[in-house]
Amino acid sequence: MHFEVITIFPNILDSYFNESILKRAQKKKLITINFHDPRQFATDVHKTVDDRPFGGGPGMLMKIEPLYKTLKKIKRAKKSRVILFDPAGKKFDQAKAQEFSKLDQLIMIAGRYEGVDARVEKFIDEKISIGPYVLSGGELPAAIVVEAVSRLLPGVLGDDQSSVEETFSGDGSYVEYPHYTRPEVFEYMEKGKKKKLAVPKVLLSGNHREIKEWREEHRK
Repeated sequence: MHFEVITIFPNILDSYFNESILKRAQKKKLITINFHDPRQFATDVHKTVDDRPFGGGPGMLMKIEPLYKTLKKIKRAKKSRVILFDPAGKKFDQAKAQEFSKLDQLIMIAGRYEGVDARVEKFIDEKISIGPYVLSGGELPAAIVVEAVSRLLPGVLGDDQSSVEETFSGDGSYVEYPHYTRPEVFEYMEKGKKKKLAVPKVLLSGNHREIKEWREEHRK
């Protein structure tokens, strides 16, 4: 799976993408994450990629020419999609992540300033929103999409079953059951009295049928 992030801050996500699961996935060549800076296609000495909106209004907009040229430069895979992050776009959820995981390539435009020239929409497949709020740019949404989609790809997680059992997987009607690890009994003080929190006994029983039933009953 190839992720292409179009951003004027190509280094902003380096540390996040080079740790933990995503680092291992790249090392195993299960995914690639490439950054493309529209500034390389700016025509003036200052590498300007934004300008004032026609008709007036606050802030600046990303210009269409650098974004268009950046899109044209990216070599397209057979199953590829271009998305633009926008608060008014389709909600990104687990179902959308599963849809994207079937692609060979996902190209993401991370806008900045007050947004992008509306004519960019001519060259995208859909607008995506990660929630009903406004951020300074599309880089954080891109990171969310990359991780959510990557986790669904075979081999990315140590246990592929993890992606099946996780919150909102499948038809989205379930969330995860509670998880516990050692110690079996956790002791703490509250208002001068010793308290204990124990792991449910069924999880220590070794009875797989009962454990499965308990987990189904305790999904929240």
